Amino acid sequence: MSKIQVYFVPGLAASTAIFENIKLPKEQFEMYYLEWILPIYNETLQCYAKRMCEKVKHENCVLIGVSFGGIMVQEMSEIIKTKKVIIISSVKSNQELPIHMKLAKATKLYKAIPTSLLGQVNYLSRYIKGRSVLAKRVKLYNKYLFMKQTNYLDWAIENVLLWQRSVPDEKVIHIHGDEDMVFPISNIKNCIVVKGGTHIMIVNKYKWLNKNLPHLILD
Repeated sequence: MSKIQVYFVPGLAASTAIFENIKLPKEQFEMYYLEWILPIYNETLQCYAKRMCEKVKHENCVLIGVSFGGIMVQEMSEIIKTKKVIIISSVKSNQELPIHMKLAKATKLYKAIPTSLLGQVNYLSRYIKGRSVLAKRVKLYNKYLFMKQTNYLDWAIENVLLWQRSVPDEKVIHIHGDEDMVFPISNIKNCIVVKGGTHIMIVNKYKWLNKNLPHLILD
């Protein structure tokens, strides 16, 4: 039996290291990882998705994306033929964005966000120590943050908020945690709910994902 190729796209600015605990049966699947690339000035989401597709070397593959990566794989599936599209901790349309994101879009408040601060996690980690929640979050950011350039961060945040898809693709398989505070479950429809799953459940709910992803891909 030929193996199924599965491509993974991480969350906004994240490294593919977030998938380090995701294991699919090697006799059935081949796993590949797509890192973020720097956007071209004023590049559209669709043009960026086309460039990401150039890194996909197999036809009729499975695309799995987390958070902004979930948005990206949906756009990529409009360009290349896919076997399945699975999104985790993400949204299927702009209708599922929380109200504060919709307000940020309407007011253009997002343009005032100092995204350069996100690239200073290494600096912050010198001063935040211990076992506090903040210290643990900084440690996670420090481990998984990959794309720290301001032009990428500005571009990515803008393209989440200005995403044009208003009608979900019914073929997309959506996995979502009931404790996700970035994209609250109250705004999400037609998804597979993971109890206790947060926005970073790709990291801390990997056992559930390892158990269920093969079935979702093959069904």
